[in-house]
Amino acid sequence: MFVHLIVIGWLYVALMMAVAEATNTTGTVLGAIFTFLLYGLAPVALVVYLMGTPARRRAIRQRELEAQEAARRAAAEAAAGSGLPDQGGETAADAVAPVRKEP
Repeated sequence: MFVHLIVIGWLYVALMMAVAEATNTTGTVLGAIFTFLLYGLAPVALVVYLMGTPARRRAIRQRELEAQEAARRAAAEAAAGSGLPDQGGETAADAVAPVRKEP
């Protein structure tokens, strides 16, 4: 929550700098836009992205661990089998009739 307050404060100051430049007699609106982008949005976006990197890494690692655990559970269930016919993942014993010589 504290980081959000810093971001809002930084953007407010950058916005006020841009307004001051736009309303100054020697300033321009284009200069104000670049001031807001280069002093406001670009640094804030970079800092927020860099500060969020550890959280993204933790989330990716958690998803990978969950996927591995699901794969382990599926493999354990397949190996255990349910004991019902045709549920073990194996083919039937005599699916094809044996080949005989003609008499």
